[in-house]
This record gives sequence, C-alpha cells and structure tokens, in this order.
Amino acid sequence: MDSLIIPATGRTPGVSFDFSVGHLRMTGESYPDDVAGFFGPVFNALRGFLDRPDGGAIRFDMELLYFNSSSAKALMNIFQMLETVARGGRPVTVTWCVEENDESMRELGEDFAEDLRHVVFQMRELPAGGAP
Repeated sequence: MDSLIIPATGRTPGVSFDFSVGHLRMTGESYPDDVAGFFGPVFNALRGFLDRPDGGAIRFDMELLYFNSSSAKALMNIFQMLETVARGGRPVTVTWCVEENDESMRELGEDFAEDLRHVVFQMRELPAGGAP
C-alpha cells in the first residue's frame, strides 16, 4: 500500500495519504452524510500503515476549512492513532492550517493539540481564501 487518494466532494474532504513517504493530507470541508462510510476506509488504511514495522516519520497536514461534530470525532480518532505511535517513539508532526482571522478553526486546532502530548502540533496561517 503506497497511497490512499479520495477526491473531495461538496461534503467530504480530499484525502491524500502517501504512505511511501509518510505524508498525510486532508483538505476542504467535512460534513458527510455517512461519516462511518467515509472515514472507515481512511481509518483502515491508516491503521494498516501505522502497523507496518518499517514505518518512519509521519507528517499530517490538515487543511480543513470546516467540519461538523461527527467529523470532529473522526478526526480525534485519527489524532489518537497518531498519538499512540508517537508515544511509541515514531516521529509525528501535525500541521493545522488555518485561514487568517478564522478564530473558530484556530481554537478547534488548539483544542485538538491539548490532547496530544507526543505529537508535534504546529499552526500554519494561510491567507484568507485558503491559498497555501
């Protein structure tokens, strides 16, 4: 398994997990009608990657503009999986990208960061409009 690519839709984020280099990325908005149906394959692929004995450093770029509470629970599950491997010594960095002046998304990122003790969590401010 080298990658997982899920194109973004109007209600689901784009997912680009390049497992060959340990780069995970999620972009767009997340409020799927079927949260389990959308995130199930993401969880399964991520678990398979994290369970590999040859795993190196992981970089996870979160570029979500909006997500609902059901998606927040799914994201917390992802962060917990990453925290577990980081606690075991694997380097994990999460970059939470937030548009300038979007205090709500900044606060949500800070809330997630509070639960991560072993993951390096950094904020990256993007210009309004989301352009990196």
